[in-house]
Amino acid sequence: MNIKRSIVTRVRLAFLAICLFAFAIIYKVGVIQFKDGDRWREIANEKRFHYQPIYATRGNIYSDDDRIMATSLPFYRVAFDPSIPKEDVFNKGIDSLGMMLSRFYGDHSEAYYVRKIKNARREKRKYVRLNGRMINYQDKKMMAQWPIFRAGKNKGGVIFEKIDRRFLPFGSLARRTIGFINEDKKGAGLEFSFNRHLAGKDGEALYERMAGGNKPINDGTEVKPMPGFDIQTTIDINLQDVAESALRRVLTENDAHHGCVILMEVSTGEIKAIANLGKHGPGLYLEDYNYAVGNQGRTEPGSTFKLASMMALLEETDLKLTDTIDTGNGSKRIAGAVKTDTHGYGKITLQQVFEKSSNVGVSDLIQTHFGDNPQKYVDYLHKFGLHQPLGFQMNGEAIPVIKSPKDRSWSRPSLSTMAIGYELKISPLQTLAFYNAVANNGVKVQPIIVKSIKRADQELEKFEAKVLNPKICSDETLAELRAMMEGVVENGTGKNVRSKDYKVAGKTGTARKFMNGQYTRKYSTSFVGYFPADRPKYSCIVIIDNPQKYAQYGGDVAAPVFRELADKAYAQDLAIHTPMARRKPGVMPKLPSLHAGSQEEITLLCNKLGISAHPLNPEEDWIRVDTQKHSVALKPVPVKMGQVPDVTDMTLRDAIYLLENNGLKVRVAGLGRVESQSIPPGAPLQKGAVITITLKRNGKPTRPAEVLPANAIARAY
Repeated sequence: MNIKRSIVTRVRLAFLAICLFAFAIIYKVGVIQFKDGDRWREIANEKRFHYQPIYATRGNIYSDDDRIMATSLPFYRVAFDPSIPKEDVFNKGIDSLGMMLSRFYGDHSEAYYVRKIKNARREKRKYVRLNGRMINYQDKKMMAQWPIFRAGKNKGGVIFEKIDRRFLPFGSLARRTIGFINEDKKGAGLEFSFNRHLAGKDGEALYERMAGGNKPINDGTEVKPMPGFDIQTTIDINLQDVAESALRRVLTENDAHHGCVILMEVSTGEIKAIANLGKHGPGLYLEDYNYAVGNQGRTEPGSTFKLASMMALLEETDLKLTDTIDTGNGSKRIAGAVKTDTHGYGKITLQQVFEKSSNVGVSDLIQTHFGDNPQKYVDYLHKFGLHQPLGFQMNGEAIPVIKSPKDRSWSRPSLSTMAIGYELKISPLQTLAFYNAVANNGVKVQPIIVKSIKRADQELEKFEAKVLNPKICSDETLAELRAMMEGVVENGTGKNVRSKDYKVAGKTGTARKFMNGQYTRKYSTSFVGYFPADRPKYSCIVIIDNPQKYAQYGGDVAAPVFRELADKAYAQDLAIHTPMARRKPGVMPKLPSLHAGSQEEITLLCNKLGISAHPLNPEEDWIRVDTQKHSVALKPVPVKMGQVPDVTDMTLRDAIYLLENNGLKVRVAGLGRVESQSIPPGAPLQKGAVITITLKRNGKPTRPAEVLPANAIARAY
């Protein structure tokens, strides 16, 4: 009995607890619904409606002649508010709309789109995305005329969500230089380096969260975005095209790992072309990294660095280019390390040391004159600005590595090794800037690739190359360095860039690559120089890394790219062409041999030949020609009744015609024109009389005179 009572008590207590819990829930629902309803509805609205950014249209990137290299094009996603169209408009156009959507997107049937829209309308949904694929502006204009949609946004319910996409009109041309920027605001190239100018300022608008997406609410609180500024680069599209095509061809021919080329204006520092290509498969090269500027392109330059060594040597000593040094048989131990040349040159001048790119010669000279104080050599490199970056406009510029005697890695051979471009690292752009200073009368300028920030035609900010060093060395040294570089092209390792139309000055480079703790048989080949050498307008550097075929030297691998780009730059820049010597006026051509004859025929002949003829008596049938400087005067030869006519200087045909028409019998002696006649002009005419005319060619008898009757002459003709 006690057990039964205990169970009933427990059941009652449990039932009571459940009832109390149920009443508590009902109470809480009531409180939420009635007492706190407004607050919770406000919170719900806050969560349902939210402000979302409207991204600004990104600015354009232009070439130096205002051609668009990168721009933003509008694309759209198509959404629909099925609750907006009126019943008659909806029912009348839904089938046609479904058919058009099906045909346009080609992914679902007409019935699918009709069912999708009708279900959304039945469920009173206010937003449904019809398809995830983006359309262009022309497609948007076409869709806006479709059934239901043609009623517009407020009556037809169509929603075109704008999304900008970056477009490069020239395809892959200068793609790496143009660069990119991703959603995390990370990137490369101009897009990343000038993002604060290009990006503009985003706006915002109110959106409603709905199933399938967010629907914009146009309540007048929208903040319009401010489009980004445009940037104008220094890139010449034509030269950029040549640079990339020439580089790609040479990389492919030599199966190289990567390569780069930079073309720069000497005085302004403006980069007119910059190409970077890396290998991505057999014969496939893409712009994957900025080797010309960044850390991956920073390498031991090899022989192109010998210009800096010779500059330091000439600045420090009184050596002349005609002074000699014994390089031996092509191998010499210098400061504990063996330096070698490709050939044994023996005793050669400093000019020849540079022209032949003698490692022995340069190393020995630097060791001899700086061996007691290596820091002085390093100080010269610092003076030339080779130890610090250029402050280039694009992010990611490599920092040069120039060793010092204070460094732990410095060893006894370091000085002579650095002299020929090893145990230091420098980027191609930094090497080019140094050579450009020599071409620019010793003024070292900062390379630039963007020259202005614009909005439409209004220039907001202008960039000019900064002077990094107003005088990199003395004028005497500059003159000797230029002579050496011209000698490289005329007589040395750079003959492959020699041109008959203009002079080139430069230096080849072939550096062994340091890998896994040792120098390998893989090479980085290069050529750097400027042109025209007598009045420099452009400087250029070409790097071909690790060529795999038979050609392994800078003069054979890199030089052809330099030559092709230089030829194009020279051809299109008429200002740097050498004026052609003015031709001396030649002797005026002689007028045709005209003497005497029919005025009509001679006048016709003069007109055909463009000779000015001035008849003194246009009515006269027969004339004699008076040859003047640029024209002929036609003097009349009167034929008087009863007198023998004057036929001297006439052709045989005209003489026979005139004499026989006056009743004379003609005999002929010789060939040519009439020199004389047996009956003098003006003598009384006796019909049937015989007259002998003597002919000569150019005043000389053509053969012994032979008298022939006129009719025989006629038959001969």
